[in-house]
Amino acid sequence: MAKIEIKQVKSRINRPAHQKKTLDALGLRKLNHSVVLEACPEVLGMVNVVRHLVKVTEVAE
Repeated sequence: MAKIEIKQVKSRINRPAHQKKTLDALGLRKLNHSVVLEACPEVLGMVNVVRHLVKVTEVAE
């Protein structure tokens, strides 16, 4: 599977609890923190929930 890099670019302050929990599940703890994950349907669904808070780029293998 392809890998994607997810970077949190906006703050989680004043966001609904489900969006904060989604960021935690993705492994994003702080602003400007990034993680590399497999682009599986579950991860892409979580990214879609917080798409206004993150930046997604594809990682070349």
